[in-house]
Amino acid sequence: MITVHHLNNSRSQRILWLLEELELPYEIVRYQRDAETMLAPQALKDVHPLGKSPVITDGAATIAESGTIVEYLLDKYGMGRLMPGKDGPDYWQARFWLHYVEGSAMPPLLMKLVFNRVKEADVPFFVKPVAKGIADKVLSSFVNPQVKNHMSYWEDSLAATGWFAGAELSAADIMMSFPVEAVAARAGLGNDHPNLRAWLAKIHGRDAYKAALEKGGDYTLLS
Repeated sequence: MITVHHLNNSRSQRILWLLEELELPYEIVRYQRDAETMLAPQALKDVHPLGKSPVITDGAATIAESGTIVEYLLDKYGMGRLMPGKDGPDYWQARFWLHYVEGSAMPPLLMKLVFNRVKEADVPFFVKPVAKGIADKVLSSFVNPQVKNHMSYWEDSLAATGWFAGAELSAADIMMSFPVEAVAARAGLGNDHPNLRAWLAKIHGRDAYKAALEKGGDYTLLS
């Protein structure tokens, strides 16, 4: 039995969705973030030394990192589903997105989150203007332009077929759901991103997505 060690409001929601799309049986062990630090509990370190989610266990195997988990599940149980064929033009594009998400897309989004928290941090009044000034400078000169550039890249990548790799849903779309939903929740998607908005509507309408959301519990990225 596959076990998903599921942290609330985390990337592990994608793994639940993938399992639902593959129609695989699984069980969930739930973990809650610390309300103040938003960090995972120490109990996750009992599963994997880094103490982060997602992690799955499958028999004697313990697999961490979203992209690796997706590749493991597709290789072992996918039977050709949710990944374009190796002989087709979309295979390596799909593989690209699996690694792009965490390697390129998420770092500026995490920086944006961190520096926005710096601006709002409870610090002595004489320090606050300095902290806010530094955060604003980093956000305006580097982070926000990077996020905007990535969003334009996502929008353009959906133009041909409405999916990130090929003419139908693939693991690339499942992996990309977290950064797109994070941006949509925190900054919104305006009229200049019609492809992203249409793509979100499509994935949110899938029965497997809805089932994963119901089983995974509250997911405030969507609020």
